[in-house]
Amino acid sequence: MSTIRETSEQFERQFLDPLAVCSADTKGRAVAENECNLRTAFQRDRDRIIHCKAFRRLKHKTQVFLSPESDHYRTRLTHTLEVAQIARTVARAMRMNEDLTEAISLGHDLGHTPFGHAGERALASLYAGGFTHYEQSVRVCERLERDGRGLNLTAEVLDGILHHTKDDWAFTVEGRIVRFCDRIAYINHDIDDAIRAGVISEDDLPNEITDCLGHSKSERIDTLVRSLIDNSKDGNLQMDEQTSSCYGQLHDFLFEAVYRNPIAKSEESKVFDIVEGLYRYFLSHPEQMSAECKTVLETEGVERAVVDYIAGMTDHYAVMAYSDIYIPKFWKY
Repeated sequence: MSTIRETSEQFERQFLDPLAVCSADTKGRAVAENECNLRTAFQRDRDRIIHCKAFRRLKHKTQVFLSPESDHYRTRLTHTLEVAQIARTVARAMRMNEDLTEAISLGHDLGHTPFGHAGERALASLYAGGFTHYEQSVRVCERLERDGRGLNLTAEVLDGILHHTKDDWAFTVEGRIVRFCDRIAYINHDIDDAIRAGVISEDDLPNEITDCLGHSKSERIDTLVRSLIDNSKDGNLQMDEQTSSCYGQLHDFLFEAVYRNPIAKSEESKVFDIVEGLYRYFLSHPEQMSAECKTVLETEGVERAVVDYIAGMTDHYAVMAYSDIYIPKFWKY
């Protein structure tokens, strides 16, 4: 009798688009493993990501606004879940592999630094080897999780994570879907957070954009998703010309009105000092890093270990570590 996994694989071959990646056709893992009787290869990847420590830390990492006082602002974790939801909708509509799409979505920001892109820029300027969050996300999966053994994910998931934001596109349609949906998600939820914070108002959005895409977050996401589904074919993802143009204009508006807004970003000037302070200190005191850094310290050197250690910190942990190192403590006599 067929196992549950084999039945799922047979269903994929019958139902999915010819351009989709069937689980049974994965390029495989760096270390070969026995198959699971219940779950396909991509389902196992999804589960490994959800259960790893780096995924849990995303709940305390900045998306856009540093240390917001309201509970309703996005974090890196809620952003990840929104990307996964949108990407799954697109993948299902296009008859692509939803499990592969979900696994890439859930893992795409595992290597993100504390303090969002401000932390990423700080580490990139300090470390001679260079730093990007998408390369670090792959490193988390291959090298850092499970006490240095890594998650041993499939090649398709790792490729989708690596190419979710810049440079070459993923070699799977599922990976390309995540790249589009990551942008759809953050453009719209960052505007939503900016309106909630009073940085901008809905009326500030240019009329030519809202008339095209919609006058609410949900309307805009729906317009973008429908255009992507309706206009993509033969593995080439695209929107219709008008929607794509408004999409680009909305992105440009977001950068000027929110990402470069001096009120919204007033705290970011402090990020470099914190990251640099931690970087310099742990270079001189590597023994004070967590025990998990020991293997990297011994095999790849102190700078690489320090970068991994800081990149894995949450916002709160980074501030607490900096305070413990540099801020004098009150004492009684």
